[in-house]
Amino acid sequence: MTDLSSSASTASPDIGPPPTPEETRKRVFAIVAASSGNLVEWFDFYIYAFCAIYFAPSFFPKADPTAQLLNTAGVFAAGFLMRPIGGWLFGRIADRNGRKNSMVISVIMMCCGSLLIAALPTYATIGNLAPALLLLARLLQGLSVGGEYGTTATYMSEVALKGRRGFFSSFQYVTLIGGQLLAVLVVVVLQQLLDEAELKAWGWRIPFVIGAITAVVALLLRRTLHETSTAATRNSKEAGTIAGLFRHHKAAFFTVLGYTAGGSLIFYTFTTYMQKYLVNSAGMSIKTASYVMTGCLFLYMCMQPIFGALSDRIGRRSNMLLFGALGTLFTVPILTALGSVSSPELAFVLIGAALAIVSFYTSVSGIVKAEMFPPEVRALGVGLAYAVANAIFGGSAEYVALALKSAGHESAFYWYVTVMMAIAFLVALRLPRQARYLHHEH
Repeated sequence: MTDLSSSASTASPDIGPPPTPEETRKRVFAIVAASSGNLVEWFDFYIYAFCAIYFAPSFFPKADPTAQLLNTAGVFAAGFLMRPIGGWLFGRIADRNGRKNSMVISVIMMCCGSLLIAALPTYATIGNLAPALLLLARLLQGLSVGGEYGTTATYMSEVALKGRRGFFSSFQYVTLIGGQLLAVLVVVVLQQLLDEAELKAWGWRIPFVIGAITAVVALLLRRTLHETSTAATRNSKEAGTIAGLFRHHKAAFFTVLGYTAGGSLIFYTFTTYMQKYLVNSAGMSIKTASYVMTGCLFLYMCMQPIFGALSDRIGRRSNMLLFGALGTLFTVPILTALGSVSSPELAFVLIGAALAIVSFYTSVSGIVKAEMFPPEVRALGVGLAYAVANAIFGGSAEYVALALKSAGHESAFYWYVTVMMAIAFLVALRLPRQARYLHHEH
């Protein structure tokens, strides 16, 4: 196998000779290997949320206020603080030491976090050290997943085939959603095989063991990847530096930050928050809401390659403009209708329609961001902008929605999302009509 760096970085997405069958196979394998690690990372990250109900009493007894504070601090720190740090750290590693090294280190860190959780003694055995170690494991996972997006988006954009960059890059979100679905599936299977007492005693450890094992498989796959960055860009004085990013690419950074803010907010609104919304606002049972959301997420996952391929026909800028415009027009009507929906089938259709709008963004979000930056600061620019916007707007979506609901102004949240969609549309107008970079890089 030959090095992919020169062909990945110099080829135009739209011109030049078609790839040979051998080159096509190499690129497809690289996409599979990179995205498999992405799936594992998100599976491990989500499994914590789905299993917390079973292991929380073992680590955070209500009688101990210190343990309860650790619980609160851990959720906050892992969800908000570690993502931007991970985006910066792994973006720097990817730009200075190579995309492959960054992706390998990221998946090793996630594996260590999962193994640590799987093997942790409980509060009854080692006292406050148990929640402290759980917090440490969660911080490792937060750091890892914070760095995963930017590097994977960068790598997949650089190895994607000419004229099909949108289609191939869409698999980043296919595996991100797939990781969430796989986590749900594993928990559902365990719930069928074990009773609640067994799940609380030891059953909750099984998914973390599965996560650690699959992370090793992803690690082996990622070790076979070829590097896409060149020695010249890695040795550049400004490679992977904040100063280099802001000195010449400040406008690109804030453009990416602008549409990622709206993209993250609406993504979390119609995925992670939606189940609670169906229960709390529409009065649906938890079980029914879970079925509806599992079906919607599967549909959403299948949409990504379709919308990615569409972007190869109409252009990424058109995708982003349609996302902003349709999100602005339909967010309030869809959320209003869902707030009083009684039919699970209608809920599925409405959420499916919303996720179709979001797919204009998520299917191409990685490559749109990658095309805004030159190779020496690409992973850092993509990763940091994504992580900051995700932490501020995506991570707070559920909190803002519930706070406004409790204050008696639930519809204000619908308009908040709509305003952010309008901003995403305006920012998308600033996008170049063709890829700024990734066309003729040296």
